[in-house]
Amino acid sequence: MALSMAKVRARQSPVDWRRQLPLAGGTLLLLLGLFCAWQTYLIADESTSIDHVHAAQDRALRVLAAEIAAQRGKVQRAVHSVDPATAVADPAKTLDALKLQLPQAKKVELYRGDLSEVLHANYHDFGYAKAAQLMAAKGADGTVPVQSVAAGNGDRHLTLITPLGAPQDPLAWVWVELPFAPLQQLFDSVSPAGGRLELRQDDEHGEMSLSSHGAASAVAEVSAKPVPGSAFSVNAALPDAFIVLPHVWPLAALLTLLGVGGAFFLLRLRLRPTAPLIVDEPEDVPVPERIRRISPPSDAAAASSPALPSVPTVKLDPSIFRAYDVRGVVGKTLNAEVAHALGQSIGTLMSEQGLREIVVGRDGRLSGPELAGALCDGLRAAGIDVIDLGAVPTPVVYFAAFRYNTGCGVAVTGSHNPPDYNGFKIVVGGETLAEDAIQNLYQRIATGALKSDGQGALRQVDVASDYIEKIVGDVQAERLLKIVVDCGNGIPGALAPQVLEGVGCEVIPLYCEVDGTFPNHHPDPSDPHNLEDLIVSVKSTGADLGIAFDGDGDRLGVVTRSGEIIFPDRLLMLFARDVLSRQPGATVIYDVKCTGHLKGQILDAGGSPLMWRTGHSLIKSKMRETGAELAGEMSGHFFFKERWYGFDDGIYAAARLMEILGGDMQGRSPEEIFATLPKSVSTPELKIELAEGEHYTFMDKFRQQASFGDATLITIDGLRADWPDGWGLVRASNTTPVLVLRFEADDALALKRIQQVFRKQLLAVDFTLNMPF
Repeated sequence: MALSMAKVRARQSPVDWRRQLPLAGGTLLLLLGLFCAWQTYLIADESTSIDHVHAAQDRALRVLAAEIAAQRGKVQRAVHSVDPATAVADPAKTLDALKLQLPQAKKVELYRGDLSEVLHANYHDFGYAKAAQLMAAKGADGTVPVQSVAAGNGDRHLTLITPLGAPQDPLAWVWVELPFAPLQQLFDSVSPAGGRLELRQDDEHGEMSLSSHGAASAVAEVSAKPVPGSAFSVNAALPDAFIVLPHVWPLAALLTLLGVGGAFFLLRLRLRPTAPLIVDEPEDVPVPERIRRISPPSDAAAASSPALPSVPTVKLDPSIFRAYDVRGVVGKTLNAEVAHALGQSIGTLMSEQGLREIVVGRDGRLSGPELAGALCDGLRAAGIDVIDLGAVPTPVVYFAAFRYNTGCGVAVTGSHNPPDYNGFKIVVGGETLAEDAIQNLYQRIATGALKSDGQGALRQVDVASDYIEKIVGDVQAERLLKIVVDCGNGIPGALAPQVLEGVGCEVIPLYCEVDGTFPNHHPDPSDPHNLEDLIVSVKSTGADLGIAFDGDGDRLGVVTRSGEIIFPDRLLMLFARDVLSRQPGATVIYDVKCTGHLKGQILDAGGSPLMWRTGHSLIKSKMRETGAELAGEMSGHFFFKERWYGFDDGIYAAARLMEILGGDMQGRSPEEIFATLPKSVSTPELKIELAEGEHYTFMDKFRQQASFGDATLITIDGLRADWPDGWGLVRASNTTPVLVLRFEADDALALKRIQQVFRKQLLAVDFTLNMPF
């Protein structure tokens, strides 16, 4: 027995500690290399993160400055409407008139031009801050900065001063106290981009912090940026990354390579084969046992090993993944299973970007609850927390993404399509997904690259009241307008009438009951046939105007009392005049289908015109790139960045239109105001149907072969040929397999000539085309 044990010990391999040293050293170097790689990423990302925070700071400045300018403008308009002589003779009557015009004001006070009552006031009772602001007004060369004062119970109010009479020698000073909450909400709506934003005020004691949101660990910069027209400033606090290496990313990258390379060398050295140790086979071990030691595992053992993930078997039609959204026919190309997979795909994309929460809303279609529920389940399966908004217009989904600071949202909507359609408009990280980003979602589903082990939370919220309050608190029509509102039984009927009543209109509802079968007419205001009932209703009720929305509320249509349809490109002229009066030099974007007069109107109003590709996602992306304050499409999408958030919102656009028409200083009727907008002879959108995909092939050939002489050619989206007296356009639709055409000219003769030129060029490429003109 002793001899047998000795043989076993002799046959056991001794531990070779020299071979373990490369393993230990390689592991250590690998860890150091990975640490240096992480440091390289932090260093490289540091400047980008700082740029993002500074961009957020600039956004906050623009938002606050616009709100302050708007509040000051309302006060100044009210003050300018007061007769200075009456103010001196009857101050009480003047204050009553001002309070009537400024219902939002907490206080309105009147002081003599020489401020004698302030000079002799008891400042302890009167208020040191108020006295200082009034005395500063007397010596100010320009506008007196708006500031905030404590109002008790932790609240704050805005205060501003404006002269009554000549600014150099005013008869009186008007001091107004306004709510601070709207400014606070706008400041809070700006994402700090991983850092922290602080709203401060300079007063006699130095800087005072009014509000702050973002990462508590962020390091504040020394200097803040002032908010124009106020005593406020916005300070940026930058993310505090854990960086121990010198802030030079090439050095950190070199250390990473050295660490990983050294680890690879040592580990390879460790794995290099050595001479085998020859030992005798133990005499007391039977041969069958040796065979079992090297035989493959049994079926039971194989069954217990984890299987590789399989590609899901979701029946997926690639055609539903379109240029601007995901859209299909319910029961054919779109069902709950597809919606669930799409939710997983969106959630996986969000997880990769470090995003955790999303808002989801749906329109009034009958398939909405099932598809929205499946989408939410898919998002939650990917580990995303879902805020369910219920049935709301698409703009309310976009608004909620700002309101709850998610930067992500999905509107389950078929927009203006027939009742059996539905789809998804998707925003991730503040970007509306389009084109390649939409295709990326499809590829994730098709290849099974989806997260499915998450447990995201779900909560239902009602954000509609916040949306209505936000608009009504900022937009008001100074003159009562009687309007007919046609929602085509779409989801805008749930709140658009309330918004327009809130801004000061008398609303006559037409088809405002939400019904996903659309029993009265199709909810698409771009088709003149769908406006016939609205025109009849406006004429029969004697209304000033008719307003129409599409199925999900992101597009707007307008008709006059005489039955004229005011096309969206002419509405954009009116919006541009209004926005540019407060934002001179701002960029205004419009799509290739808009009138040729639009460029001149924007230039005349002091703006910078920019033509761009058709598509709400593409327009929003271009707005972010250029910092544009306004954009619009011929389809009826309007995008206000000035005083709003920059997304397409037909309901908000309608409110802004009421503000412009109701606030006309000359008291003109809507028809008289529209008559100031240049108008040409034009066609509606004309369409040539082709087989799926052929419209893109045709456009490639058309661009290469077509010849338009001395016309100016624009090829950013299809081909547009401009002559001095008109233009024509042909482009491939990104939503359906059709060619879209539109023509405009100074007169009917020029229009016919341009159409004939296009007809000849189109038929030269394909003589079988079924021409609509």
